[in-house]
Amino acid sequence: MSEVEDGKPLSQVVKAAKSLGYIEPVARAEHREKKKKKMAKSDVKVLGFSPSPFVMRARIALKIKSVEYEFLEENLGSKSELLLKSNPVHRKIPVLIHNDKPVCESLIIVEYVDEAWSSSGPSILPSDPYDRAVARFWAAYVDEKWFSALRDIGSANGAEAKEAAIEQLIEVLVLLEDAFVKCSKGEAFFGGNQIGFLDIAFGSYLGWLRVTEKMDEVKLLDEVKTPGLFKWAERFCADAAVKDVMPETDELAKLRASAPPSS
Repeated sequence: MSEVEDGKPLSQVVKAAKSLGYIEPVARAEHREKKKKKMAKSDVKVLGFSPSPFVMRARIALKIKSVEYEFLEENLGSKSELLLKSNPVHRKIPVLIHNDKPVCESLIIVEYVDEAWSSSGPSILPSDPYDRAVARFWAAYVDEKWFSALRDIGSANGAEAKEAAIEQLIEVLVLLEDAFVKCSKGEAFFGGNQIGFLDIAFGSYLGWLRVTEKMDEVKLLDEVKTPGLFKWAERFCADAAVKDVMPETDELAKLRASAPPSS
């Protein structure tokens, strides 16, 4: 390549061209990639509150699919206009906004992410129809039975009520231990050798489980009674898709301590 162009040093020509918006070929490719990522990120938003296990589900799913997104932290005491506009029915988090279209309810969001970015990253839901149905069944069970039982421990009045709540939760955990053995088929997660739909549904509560263990001085995941879940919980929390969005136990403990007592 000539070092001069029309009598001017090439460096001066390039400098002048850059001032007019010219981008060199190699840099142009990098510029396109950065612009693409920026546009992709602006096309996907998550409205949420970091300590929420339901918000965590959406964020884990997006991480598994390597989807860039903008996280908009909500103040639950004063919900944003965007949240009220995006979810006018329930007026709650999380909300996924993709190309200006809102998707609500955490497990629906997880399924949407799996389908909308089907060609990116591993599948979240099982490919087999029966395995998919089983995963959905246990995910619903986790929300209906597990979470309510976990809350009952923190809101129990008196030692007897707390003991009864703990026994109920342990019964639920024993059932989930059996579900883990059957769903995992000897692999590391409910979803097999990688985090799947049921892992996300149940695992999103592990931060609050740790808080309950700490504040109520009780051992819920036990190496003897629930050995599979005990090891699974460690693997889940250490996974790259999870560890950056899993809230710290002390932060959740402060949040629980500051919450008004249940009526």
